[in-house]
Amino acid sequence: MSSVAVPFYQRRHKHFDQSYRNIQTRYVLEEYAARKAASRQAAYYESTGLGKTTCRLCARRARTLAHEAMQESRKRTHEQKSHVSDEKRIRFASELSALEKEIHTARHRAREHLDRLAVQRMVEENMALERHIIEERISRAPEILVRLRSHTIWEKMSVSLCFTVQGFPTPVVQWYKNEELISPASDPTKYRIESKYGVHVLHINRADFDDSATYSAVATNVHGQASTNCAVIVRRFREEEEPHPAALMPFHLPLSHDVCFTHIDVQFLEKFGVTFATEGETLTLKCSMLITPELKRLRPRAEWYRDDVLLKDSKWTQLYFGEGQAALSFSHLNKDDEGLYTLRMVSRGGISECSAFLFVRDADALIAGAPGAPMDVKCHDANRDYVIVTWKPPNTTSESPVIGYFVDKCEVGLENWVQCNDAPVKVCKYPVTGLQEGRSYVFRVRAVNSAGISRPSRASEPVAALDPLDLERTQIVHVDEGRKIVISKDDLEGDVQIPSPPTNVHASEISKTYVVLSWDPPVPRGREPLTYFIEKSMVGSGSWQRVNAQVAVKSPRYAVFDLAEGKPYVFRVLSANKNGISDPSEITEPIQPQDTIVLPSAPGQVVATRNTKTSVVVQWDKPKHEEDLYGYYIEYSVVGSNRWEPSNHKPIKYNRFVVHGLETGEQYVFRVKAANALGLSENSQESEAVTVQAALRGSVSHMACPSYPHGITLLNCDGHSMTLGWKAPRYSGGSPILGYYIDKREANHQNWHEVNSSLITRTIYTVEDLTEDAFYEFKVAAANLVGIGQPSDPSEHFKCKAWTMPEPGPAYDIMICEVRNTSLVLLWKAPVYEGKSPITGYLVDYKEVDTEDWITANEKPTSKRYFKVTDLHEGHTYVFKVRAVNDAGVGKSSEISEPVLVEERPGTKEIYSGVDDEGNIYLAFDCKEATDASHFAWGKSYEEIDDSHKFKIETEGNHSKLYFKNPDKSDLGTYSISVSDTDGISSSFVMDDQEFERLMALSYEIKNPTIPLKSELAYEVLDKGEVRFWIQAESLSPDSTFRFVINDKEVENSDRHKINCDRSNGIIEMVMEKFTIDNEGTYTVQIQDGKAKNQSSLVLIGDAFKGVLAESELQRKEYLRKQGPHFSEFLYWNVTEECEVLLSCKVANTKKETDFKWYKDGSGVDVEELPDLQKGECHLSIPKLSRKDEGVYKATLSDDRGHDVSSLELSGKVYDDIMLALSGMSGKSASPLKILCTEEGIRLQCFLKYYNEEMKVSWSHRESKISSGEKMKIGGGDDVAWLQISEPTEKDKGNYTFEIFGGKETFKRTLDLSGQAFDEAYEEFQRLKAAAFAEKNRGKVIGGLPDVVTIMDGKTLNLTCTVFGNPDPEVVWFKNDKAFEIDEHYAYSLEQGKYASLTIKGVTSEDSGKYSIHVKNKYGGETVDVTVSVYRHGEKMPEIKPGQLAKPRPIPPSEEVLKPEGK
Repeated sequence: MSSVAVPFYQRRHKHFDQSYRNIQTRYVLEEYAARKAASRQAAYYESTGLGKTTCRLCARRARTLAHEAMQESRKRTHEQKSHVSDEKRIRFASELSALEKEIHTARHRAREHLDRLAVQRMVEENMALERHIIEERISRAPEILVRLRSHTIWEKMSVSLCFTVQGFPTPVVQWYKNEELISPASDPTKYRIESKYGVHVLHINRADFDDSATYSAVATNVHGQASTNCAVIVRRFREEEEPHPAALMPFHLPLSHDVCFTHIDVQFLEKFGVTFATEGETLTLKCSMLITPELKRLRPRAEWYRDDVLLKDSKWTQLYFGEGQAALSFSHLNKDDEGLYTLRMVSRGGISECSAFLFVRDADALIAGAPGAPMDVKCHDANRDYVIVTWKPPNTTSESPVIGYFVDKCEVGLENWVQCNDAPVKVCKYPVTGLQEGRSYVFRVRAVNSAGISRPSRASEPVAALDPLDLERTQIVHVDEGRKIVISKDDLEGDVQIPSPPTNVHASEISKTYVVLSWDPPVPRGREPLTYFIEKSMVGSGSWQRVNAQVAVKSPRYAVFDLAEGKPYVFRVLSANKNGISDPSEITEPIQPQDTIVLPSAPGQVVATRNTKTSVVVQWDKPKHEEDLYGYYIEYSVVGSNRWEPSNHKPIKYNRFVVHGLETGEQYVFRVKAANALGLSENSQESEAVTVQAALRGSVSHMACPSYPHGITLLNCDGHSMTLGWKAPRYSGGSPILGYYIDKREANHQNWHEVNSSLITRTIYTVEDLTEDAFYEFKVAAANLVGIGQPSDPSEHFKCKAWTMPEPGPAYDIMICEVRNTSLVLLWKAPVYEGKSPITGYLVDYKEVDTEDWITANEKPTSKRYFKVTDLHEGHTYVFKVRAVNDAGVGKSSEISEPVLVEERPGTKEIYSGVDDEGNIYLAFDCKEATDASHFAWGKSYEEIDDSHKFKIETEGNHSKLYFKNPDKSDLGTYSISVSDTDGISSSFVMDDQEFERLMALSYEIKNPTIPLKSELAYEVLDKGEVRFWIQAESLSPDSTFRFVINDKEVENSDRHKINCDRSNGIIEMVMEKFTIDNEGTYTVQIQDGKAKNQSSLVLIGDAFKGVLAESELQRKEYLRKQGPHFSEFLYWNVTEECEVLLSCKVANTKKETDFKWYKDGSGVDVEELPDLQKGECHLSIPKLSRKDEGVYKATLSDDRGHDVSSLELSGKVYDDIMLALSGMSGKSASPLKILCTEEGIRLQCFLKYYNEEMKVSWSHRESKISSGEKMKIGGGDDVAWLQISEPTEKDKGNYTFEIFGGKETFKRTLDLSGQAFDEAYEEFQRLKAAAFAEKNRGKVIGGLPDVVTIMDGKTLNLTCTVFGNPDPEVVWFKNDKAFEIDEHYAYSLEQGKYASLTIKGVTSEDSGKYSIHVKNKYGGETVDVTVSVYRHGEKMPEIKPGQLAKPRPIPPSEEVLKPEGK
């Protein structure tokens, strides 16, 4: 059981019982520790004893020693207890008794545990001793079991030198030639070294005379070395000598049975490659392998490394190894996972490894333009109160620069993240404070730029807010069954009242925004919890300020913020416990907040070199100061695009990097920037442009030997010779293939014989001097300037027997090209042996790899030696063969082709046609995969073109063109191209009649150019009635010429024909000032610019000419009109928001004397205010338009320069259009329908700004249109439209709609006249109807009475009036509101029921006063007052207003009369 499973400060904080912290407990613990030490010493004696002492003896001795130690400890304890007071003895007696019992139990268990440990330790020591003895027994110096043997060989033959060695540890073998070390890397085509199961082999390929030497092998291990040597003699071949002494060639070396299989061979079958992924994705890197031998108990160890750091299973990575496969899985990718990954298979025999880079791109930003997330977040210097968090800045290639970072924290087990800093911090380091002691936290960082905030980084590893020094001050004593006792050093230091001041106060970290102070706690600290207070003082101020006045610090470190930039400070620290605060510590040296690091300078020169077809090696010079660098970011851009892309997304620390994922054949430039805690440096200078192509590597001038030929086929045999054919190597090695060497041997021979001493330049050759009926096999090797490549695999056994069959022999050299998704093209060469008759055609057969049945692609034999196979299945693999046909039948099949996958390569290019600037027709092809050694081979009908009289081939870089020198119909056909040193890139192009005619026409246009025109010859009539003829060309040079021709006569520049040419814009024009009837005809412009010509004509005859002439005259008149005051815009109308019709016009060229007048139907219109002509606008308002406003309106302008008239007929369609516009404008102002009750019925009305009966409106009831009649009457006023419902009934209930049609828009207003609304309206109608009837029939004075009467006394006054009423009213006269009786002085009468009179005879002054007549029937009546003034004779007559009648006062009817009738 491990005593410390994890570091103390990483474990969850626990609170332990403090009751044992006393002196008595300490003594008991010391006693227990002494017993434990005695037990340990007994166990040691037992484990180191001689012989095989039994465990019981060891246990008895251990118990005796333990008992003696315990007795001594008890005696010492008793003496010490005598000095303790009786009170304390009583207090702790019970506790000590329990503890002694526990110790007694623990001692018993410890005794048993010690017995088990002793046995286990004895077994382990015996096993270790035996293992050491066995290793010593098998360990020995290298011993040669089978020694090297000397060889004598012929030139151009290969030889293998073998020997067997054993030893432990496994010896390391080195080979020497004439005492010079042999390195296969120096010449890989010459030497190959193999080492397997203790057998070591040196292969020497195609030996020459210089390979004659003494070869030695030296095997070495820690115990010594052994060597063996042999001689190799290379002889030149002469015909009289036997070239293959079989006795000198050891082909089967026996292996010693004593070889120890300690070496495990790991052969990778499938490796993981360069991988591109995005943050947030899941990914697995896999590698399959073959392990030999496959031993279950002895397997190699799979180790994964990222940038040479060993990886283990974690939350983000999972490792797997088994069943021949090793895998590394990522559950959630992050930029932290980017790097060079290496899989190392470690065994006792050595290490096998494979590596590839993993690129992890930024995930899409949450806000467009926001930066990528920071990475590599780590925590440092964790304490009770704070922790320092560091990270690495993201690359900002296309985003705006990072201006700062936000640090977030989260307590382990929770999910709520809390932002630690209010303002972005600019340095990639931040001290986080405010942590709670004993809790664990994780941290993350977010970057900020002008666009927004990035995604958060990956969370850091958890860190606990504990002081690491607590581990040093704590001792853990483990007891059985998992129990433990914790002893703190604080308990041993006794009670400390007021602590001492801290010591060694210093700045452990200085930044521009903060200073981290560190100090040593006071000694002794005491058992009471200790806190600290920090004070600062600006140098020279003389005052101290407490930094952490609110929160006490528990750790001996603290980050001080809020410091003035550039100002020096001094600090001091005070200790505190519950008893008080110590004196201040010693003052620190002056500390000035400042950044200790600066932004890195840009890296130096950047050099890019070719690497592979999709990668480039980039190297650069490091910046001057590289101590604090995080690494470098590399960016690339396609030449000319000015768009930069990031290559790596995590800083790399070395100054060389392979940029992957580039497009083959494209040109790129590269730049680098450095990164440190302050951010990113400036970009370095751009590298030179480099084309992405595979670099040629070899021993001579970056070239290598060619690959091996393949497909050896027997083409003919006459019994003494054989004609062979083969296919050229796929790769030439960077240098053209010069020729081939052929070796042969008979079937029962072991030695190969050279066939040709000089190079064979073709892929076909006849081998002479063969033995009839003998079997032979052959192999072929290609050679270039570098040397001879690897030979092909041996052919099958060919029998040398003459061919006499009538059918033809096999076709050969089958090639497959132009592989597309459903088709490919097959090429072959004609058989060497034709049979008894000429070859008439060929049959092409194919089948899928996994099937048995062959399919014939062509029903009829094709006479051509190429064939396009179609209708293939995409993604399937096929093989092909060809059979020749003659009159005798079908001949032998060719060799079966290699399997080919029918699938188009990404980015496949095709041949395209065109015409160059000189008019030459060409075919072109681009191949980005082409290398410096690639050759573009053009062919017609798949036969290589070598006719230099008809074709010209130009190749530059990865671009090739085939020019037609004298194109004609014979050039029709199929053209092809293939590019060597590529993965079979090829294409074809069919030149048919249509394409040929198109190219010929384009060529003719270029060789016989015409000036392109933007516009043909056209005309336009100018303001003065002039006619302008103009033409515009695409461009004209300063040397261009032109001429105008009218009716076959050239015209010159003159006053009548003004000709001008603007060559910069390509415009040629002619202006005719007077265009008359004589100008009818054809107009032509002829242009010449160098060899290019063009012309354009315009025919103006008949109606076309008349139209131009009329327009010219109109423009001329219009021009003359505008010389004086005139209307720039003639009269027009519009409707204002107030529903007024406004007649408007615009005038120009006026002056103060200009007279403006309005007319209607020839009569002048008076306006309140004359228009201001200087404003250029005149208006005439027509409010409330009606039919009376119809007519012809005119506006006139006149002065001494002339006059102008504009008229508008406001009638017919114009009037209707205005009314429609008024309807639309008025409809916008329509109010909701309202109810108005009258004595006639119920009236629905809508108020508008304008209403006219001619407006297009309609009323509807229950969606039925209403026509005006007696029952429903439609009408309106100036600002209201109504619907009168006479004598309403129940049928008149329902929805009523008023609709106004305003042209494009319709306005509707709706009212529901039913329910309570109808009842209330009907009741009001009945009331009004009764009141109207009463008003009509009530008693009333129709007229005749004045309001004042003046009369002289003594005269007779007669007041007479007419009364009316139905029934006849009652008439009563009053004086001063009192009725008076009739006598001789007063008399009144009522004649015919309507003429009432009052007569006063001999009036006196007493008769002056108010006289009233009261006329009333059952419907009511009225009272009329007359004032009578009597003056005496001789007095001045009072003045009165003449002609004023007396005003009646109404008398209401009775309630019964006004009561409405029932419905």
